[in-house]
Amino acid sequence: MRSIPRLIATDLDHTLLNSDGGVSARTREALDAATAAGITVVPATARNPVGLRHLHPVLGVDRWALCSNGAFGIHLTTGELLFAHEIAAEVVQQFVTVLDAAVPGVRYASVRDAGERFIAQEGYAKLATFHDHRRDPAQMTAEPLDVVTGAAALKLVFRHDSITSAELYALARDLVDTGSLDGSRFEMTLSGAPFVEVMASGVSKASGLATLCARLGVHASEVLAFGDGLNDREMLVWAGHGVAVANADAEVLAVADEVTASNDDEGVARVIEDLLGKTVAR
Repeated sequence: MRSIPRLIATDLDHTLLNSDGGVSARTREALDAATAAGITVVPATARNPVGLRHLHPVLGVDRWALCSNGAFGIHLTTGELLFAHEIAAEVVQQFVTVLDAAVPGVRYASVRDAGERFIAQEGYAKLATFHDHRRDPAQMTAEPLDVVTGAAALKLVFRHDSITSAELYALARDLVDTGSLDGSRFEMTLSGAPFVEVMASGVSKASGLATLCARLGVHASEVLAFGDGLNDREMLVWAGHGVAVANADAEVLAVADEVTASNDDEGVARVIEDLLGKTVAR
């Protein structure tokens, strides 16, 4: 990408953030330089605002964010909700009924109310750590399954105590492929976290980014996007220039316009520096 973008959309975990979940001084300086150049920097993440708040002091990003893999867009300072696309309770219930019959022992949680409410099934908290959702498992609810599935949700997450998220995703995808689950009614993805994520049909980081860009008057060709995981794939394809970090999944590397250094080698900062013609002290 030779021209200066008007908007940078970046995934956080395993892309912008290093393996410790932090932001290097070099990356922060690159983000600040982009903002000073008039570029809008937008986190596009599987996280919810709860998981973004502690990053504000180190990221310095305080305007729009795309959360829950593009299920909703929110202004981090004013709290304005630009859009929110929920999965209907009926779809959640059908999904859970079919998956439970095929894979015993799955535990579920639903995200509601602009990411502020996290409704966890009994037993879910025992499988979770603070790092997973930026929430203390000891403070998670322990609700019957019908409470978890009893209302529309921005996102449904599910996990298992002995099956990895990648294996669980494959099992659920098989249910779609065989017709047991109607895949036209939802989107399912992985973000690198130890659980699988389900959103409403048509929802992705790309769809959320398109909605936000329409609001800001930014064309896809004016967008630079960064990512690493399966949930970033559509966004990198949609953006005028999609960049995968070196540690990205193979499916993401395959669709990227460019591959930069890994998240631990400050790949995002390197691309921004090259675009702005800046050299940051190493």
